[in-house]
Amino acid sequence: MKTITIAKGDGIGPEIMDATLNIIKASGADIQWEEIQVGEKVYLEGNKSGISTSSWDTIRKNKILFKAPITTPQGGGYKSLNVTIRKTLGLYSNVRPCVSYFPYVQTKHPKMDVIIVRENEEDLYAGIEHQQTDEVIQCLKLISRPGCEKIVRYAFELAKVQNRKKVTCFSKDNIMKQTDGLFHQVFNEIAAEYPSIETDHMIIDIGAAKLADSPEQFDVIVTSNLYGDIISDIAAQVAGSVGLAGSANIGESCAMFEAIHGSAPDIAGKNIANPSGLIQAAVMMLNHIGLNDSATKIQNAWLKTVEEGYHTADIYNESSSRQKMTTSEFGEKVISFLGQKPNQLQEAHFPKSNGIQLPKYVRKSAAKKVLKGVDLFVHWTSGSVDLLADKLKNASINYPVQLQLITNRGIKVWPEGFEETFCTDHWRCRFFIDEANRSNATIIELLHGANAEGIEVIKTENLYEINGKDAFSVGQGQ
Repeated sequence: MKTITIAKGDGIGPEIMDATLNIIKASGADIQWEEIQVGEKVYLEGNKSGISTSSWDTIRKNKILFKAPITTPQGGGYKSLNVTIRKTLGLYSNVRPCVSYFPYVQTKHPKMDVIIVRENEEDLYAGIEHQQTDEVIQCLKLISRPGCEKIVRYAFELAKVQNRKKVTCFSKDNIMKQTDGLFHQVFNEIAAEYPSIETDHMIIDIGAAKLADSPEQFDVIVTSNLYGDIISDIAAQVAGSVGLAGSANIGESCAMFEAIHGSAPDIAGKNIANPSGLIQAAVMMLNHIGLNDSATKIQNAWLKTVEEGYHTADIYNESSSRQKMTTSEFGEKVISFLGQKPNQLQEAHFPKSNGIQLPKYVRKSAAKKVLKGVDLFVHWTSGSVDLLADKLKNASINYPVQLQLITNRGIKVWPEGFEETFCTDHWRCRFFIDEANRSNATIIELLHGANAEGIEVIKTENLYEINGKDAFSVGQGQ
């Protein structure tokens, strides 16, 4: 018998979890669970992470976490528990199927059947933020080759296992040529290993628009963390309701399964929430741990319930629904249909498989890395950009460096900037280093010079040429 860890969460979490666990139990699934407490109560006891050490031990022992939505208190430095769990356990892949159940659930897209595969550990969700000046706050977007390779390969392997025909990559590499450029580059490299699967790439903005307007053209979409978070909710809502979607968070040793919606405290305790998202997450979990027969039985019973018009308030429609049901009533109705199959909706059948096994990441040979210069980011409010440039030249006059440009929020403002460009108190000042003196020692000397001129340097970024190509962005307008 397989033991999993469950967390009933906050808000509507306990209600939808109880309904779902009753269904799992009634299906005869060879499974048992240990319960842990996470979320709001743990936060308010003074634990900023929302999870205790003993709960971590239970999750790591059982390898599977089945979690209802939780509430993160506002303010006070509380970190998202979902993000913490995903990153701590290395749950690099977030998988969100978004399927139309038309005409039983209202949607304008009756043929929609899309899987969003979202990178889960890095990007802006690294959560590395700093207030650098009075007016400017920075959030670091981190994209790694290992992160890209794992998520892209997972998307192609998932497509292969599920007999999907096409994988589409969403990025914004027309603007973020380094970070999103790497994601797109890795997608192209790995796509070449799967010649039987059609591939496509779209810029995220037009891709999201097409997903909302004509989702039928997509099969599997793979993308980075923030984009994936946004488009998976778009896709779920377009399919009929965010309340119907579950998600899987897959790592090399552990996995977490959850509904994609929040804890909805405004309706907590009213027994009206839709447990379908968590039921769908349960089906994904049962498949993941090899209980495919139970997953098939539950999914078909759920499809039968939806098809017969037994709906909770969020998807109830007077013209097409038979009965408006409470959370617990909906769960009982699914149980009553266990062993039956839908008549109109596509019957579910989940064959046993060996799952998705990815090869270990192999680090590439070291790149040829040449230091070319440095960007000094400075907090400056003491005059014009020309005055700043003069001070920077004075700061560097004794060192083998040359001031190349100054930008403000990425826009070139020196030399030959426009007076119309609005400037904050945050300036990027780019220096190139003479070829004979390219070392960190030169950068340290430059910092001494800036300090002597009364210039507050808040951050530095070294500028490298890697394998013969500049590995840094140019200034807009440069």
